[in-house]
Amino acid sequence: MPMFSAYDGTQLAYHLEGDGEPLICLPGGPMRASAYLGDLGGLTTHRRLVRLDLRGTGDSAMPDDPATYRCDRLVGDVEALRAHLGLDRADLLGHSAGGSLAVLYAAAYPARVRSLTLVTPSTRALGIQPTEQDWRAAAALREGEPWYEAGRAAWEQFLAGHDLDDLWPDIVPFMYGRWDATARAHAADEAHQANPQAKGVYYANGALDPAATVKALAALDAPVLVLVGEYDGGPTPAHATEAAALFPHAEVAVQAGAAHYPWLDDPGAFTRTVAAFLDRGAGSHQADAR
Repeated sequence: MPMFSAYDGTQLAYHLEGDGEPLICLPGGPMRASAYLGDLGGLTTHRRLVRLDLRGTGDSAMPDDPATYRCDRLVGDVEALRAHLGLDRADLLGHSAGGSLAVLYAAAYPARVRSLTLVTPSTRALGIQPTEQDWRAAAALREGEPWYEAGRAAWEQFLAGHDLDDLWPDIVPFMYGRWDATARAHAADEAHQANPQAKGVYYANGALDPAATVKALAALDAPVLVLVGEYDGGPTPAHATEAAALFPHAEVAVQAGAAHYPWLDDPGAFTRTVAAFLDRGAGSHQADAR
């Protein structure tokens, strides 16, 4: 397992899988080990995935200073990885909360980004926040599911201020387009991959300055893909479109029948969409309808 030294000397791990040009992959959670990304639905047949374990997660070391878990501080780790790999410009993919980190990196180092793929990304770094109505509307799309009533009740309790951890078993099916054995196993692994202390620091006060970030992104000349699931509430397709408009060169793909983990919901559609974008060869990057 390859390692490299971050800007403060923390030893960080990354995992290599697949063939082709490297694609640096930043996990969400926040602060979940990168193992949950797997091979991103078979994207390894098109690209060599470089899955970074953020500091304090997976096989990476704990930092001396817990304040460095803040996502704006993690930008330095991504830059250290790019330099370690010897890449002049990097193709970067961020999932969920990792989308915030990817956006902050692109704002800080626009000349070092060759392409940016944001998969069901958090849009907090851009100043776009899902509303309670967004979550309710997304949940209502799943009304025909056998777990819907329990899940909807849990959402309402969470929106009323109850602890998410207690409600998560009923809410988690909303995160997947199909609540099957694969989704259940994937969800169960989260408990082994998360760093609760780091999660609490990721979006700490001072981590985000949306106005400054949006202004800095004007210098980003790289193409951007914002890929979202039809059923996702954070971001919704509408918010994904709003986020894409803040980049000079961005497009949106809405994957039909997918939620927060589109590479699990329909690996073929996900891989075709992302590979076409990365190869710059397709005239349209709209995800396949199911």
